[in-house]
Order: sequence, then structure tokens, then C-alpha cells
Amino acid sequence: MSGYLNTFLFGIYPYIALAVLALGSIVRYDREPYTWRSGSSQLLRRKQLIWGSVLFHVGVLVIFFGHLIGLLTPIAIFDALGISHGAKQLLAIIAGGVAGIMAIVGATLLVHRRLYDPRVRAASSTSDTLIIILLWIQLALGLLTIPVSLQHLDGHEMVKFMSWAQGIFTFKANASAFVAEASIIFKLHLVLGLTILLLFPFTRLVHMLSVPVRYIWRPGYQIVRAKERRPSTVRLPAE
Repeated sequence: MSGYLNTFLFGIYPYIALAVLALGSIVRYDREPYTWRSGSSQLLRRKQLIWGSVLFHVGVLVIFFGHLIGLLTPIAIFDALGISHGAKQLLAIIAGGVAGIMAIVGATLLVHRRLYDPRVRAASSTSDTLIIILLWIQLALGLLTIPVSLQHLDGHEMVKFMSWAQGIFTFKANASAFVAEASIIFKLHLVLGLTILLLFPFTRLVHMLSVPVRYIWRPGYQIVRAKERRPSTVRLPAE
């Protein structure tokens, strides 16, 4: 990969994706609030939906927080805690591998349901189908990075990606140089991940930002039904 392409994909494209993610989400929430939801087709092939959805969401949540903590936690903190790069690499392989398998099995069920059930397909938008396929490919690429990671159990390969991610968020001009020599599988995984962030505001993925955590501390409500009073009948005295 040429130096210019590497600089664009891993030094400029991340800021484009993050800017579109932030601004696009704000604009959509402001201008199209009624589209800020995840369309439901739960009445169709419900059992397959439940299995696929549970496996997919649990796996993706573990992967997401694993990436968030693993990439953005300063290396000095791991060193202070006595966690070696090799141990962190092995933990990422095992935990990420298990979560990745769960997620891709769930995504496979969801893709099969969406593409091969005529009723679900008819109720799905193009963006719904596109994003679940892109997520499946992203999960597959993530699993394909495991054999490469097993060749670098010293953990120094992972340090490159930590330095890159932290360099992007701290606006280091040469952040792209950290991943210049990384495996093509890792690079494809990173580029597709950034592309998913770019598409995020325009798909059903926006519902991830509307987790109803406020219901945990919201005061309870009591529903009181008022009994309807019927007008009394006035009887006139008989003549």
C-alpha cells in the first residue's frame, strides 16, 4: 500500500468518518426524529429472530467494549497494572474469538432470515439489508485476524493499533504511520469499521444511541382510571 493511500485511509478517513457520525446523528435526530428507531419485524419468524438477535447483540457488545478499552486505554496504565502486552494479546484473542463466533452466528441467522423469508425481505429496507451484511463481513474479517495475531503473541503488533487509535483521538499528525506495516487483514478490518461508522447515521444502527437507561432511575407512575359516571335518569311523576 502506497504511503499516500495509507495516510488517507488511516490518517484522514478516520476524521471524515467520525465527523459524519457525529454531525449526521445530530442532524437526523433534529430533523427526522420519527426515523430514530429500529424497524421491527418480530412477528415474522420470531424464534430465529430471538436466537439471532441475542447471539449477535451479546457478541457485538463484548467486542465493542473490548475494542474500546483495549485500544483507548493508555499503554502506561497496563504497564502500571503489570499487564504485559502478551497477556493482553492473548486475552483479546480468546475473549474476542468467543464473542466474534457468537456474533457471527447470530448475524448469519439474521442475514438468512432477512434474505430468504419473503415477508421479512418485503418489510426490509435496502439500508437494513446492507448494514447487516456489512456487519457480517466485518465480523468475519475480525475472526480472520486471529491467525495473524497468533503469530505475534508478544503483543507488540497490538501496541501498533493502540498507538494508532490513541494517536487519532489526540490528533497526532503521523498516526497513520503506526499501522503502515500491518497485515492487510487488519487494514481491511479497520477500513470497513470506519465505513460502518460513516454509514451509522443513515441506518437503523442509530437506535444504539437511544438505550433507555433513564428508565432505571425514572420515578414510577400510577395509572388511575376514572369510573365513567352516567347521567342519572329523572323520572317524571305519573299523571
